[in-house]
Amino acid sequence: MIVTIDGPSGTGKSTVAERLAEKLGYTYFDTGALYRAIAWKILHDNIDLSDLEGIKKMLQAFSFHVETQNGKKNYKVDAHDVTKAIRSQEVTAIVSEVSAMKCVRDAMRPLQELFSYEGPTVFEGRDLGTVVFPHAEVKFFLTASPSVRAERRLKDLQQKFPDRAGEFSYEDILQKIQDRDAYDSSRELAPLKQAADAILVDTSQMTIDEVVVTLENYVKEKSK
Repeated sequence: MIVTIDGPSGTGKSTVAERLAEKLGYTYFDTGALYRAIAWKILHDNIDLSDLEGIKKMLQAFSFHVETQNGKKNYKVDAHDVTKAIRSQEVTAIVSEVSAMKCVRDAMRPLQELFSYEGPTVFEGRDLGTVVFPHAEVKFFLTASPSVRAERRLKDLQQKFPDRAGEFSYEDILQKIQDRDAYDSSRELAPLKQAADAILVDTSQMTIDEVVVTLENYVKEKSK
């Protein structure tokens, strides 16, 4: 069975998807981490976003690995552990544009499809239920108000980068979230939108545990 969880950033998708997969005994695949890793590689290699040939060449040799240690996933690009780096503001600032590139999506889609053959999987991203896995058995679309998502993002950044906590601004994060929502929803290739058969879950007033239980109950009912 394939379960897809789509939605904008800050809705708790990654945490919910990982915990849901654990409860169901499914594999978890974070599509967002994959695109963030590509964005990190572009920055690391100093490739201009307008240099499509340079990006295509990089993608041909792109190496992405997921390692699980002590129950936590670590992401590696080549020999670099980029688990924290892919969540930086620098990567966040360009990942939407990077993930909207046709050459990037064309290169990464086969990898996502291949991963689905390994067994029941929970996929988390933005266009999984609409583009990558339109025939997935269960689809969810998570949402939350921009203000709540900005608060969550601020807290997350402060926890992950305590030495830079003073650099993060709620107002700046809120503006970036709103800008990204507008861009993701209006882009021509694989725009952010709810699949017609996806279950909408507003997480604004819900805890992570409440969201996980809601999704878990639905999946179990669907699988009977």
